[in-house]
Amino acid sequence: MKENFEQCMVMLLENEGGYQEDNRDPGNHGDGYGNAGSTNWGVTAKVFAEYTGQPATREIMKALKKEDVYPVYKELYADKIKFDLLPSGVDWVVFDFCVNSGVSRAAKTLQRIVDATADGFVGGQTIAAVEKKDAKEIVEAMYKTRQSFLEGLSTFSIYGKGWSRRNEHVKVTAIDMI
Repeated sequence: MKENFEQCMVMLLENEGGYQEDNRDPGNHGDGYGNAGSTNWGVTAKVFAEYTGQPATREIMKALKKEDVYPVYKELYADKIKFDLLPSGVDWVVFDFCVNSGVSRAAKTLQRIVDATADGFVGGQTIAAVEKKDAKEIVEAMYKTRQSFLEGLSTFSIYGKGWSRRNEHVKVTAIDMI
């Protein structure tokens, strides 16, 4: 729901935290301009450089404020999953999943759960299918599918406890939003 974006951004940024450099993180590969990988507020240097069309040096990444990443999350994630059209709670669980594991993966997971064509692009048919399903059932199924995906990753031994905690927290808060 459109009204939930601000609330979901607050929760997302709490999950993501501030500046970090972790070469073990598969999503942290540098900015494409020769600058080493770093992340701030969950936005990698690569994503920020692609979004702005400019290099994302460590200094730039360290200086990012929360409000600097809102438009990145809105355009590259929320808008692509039609966040504003999803029911309350479903919007949050799909949004956090797509930020953490990719828009296409989150969209396809949602589409499989609601028996829509799993093409990775949320459109009118997906939204109509979502509206026919119980929101709590969607949230629970998203949680289970996401957890299974996370447990299958080679880096689960490094990040698994945190990922699992995050996934559980997202499920609980999403259900509370319904």
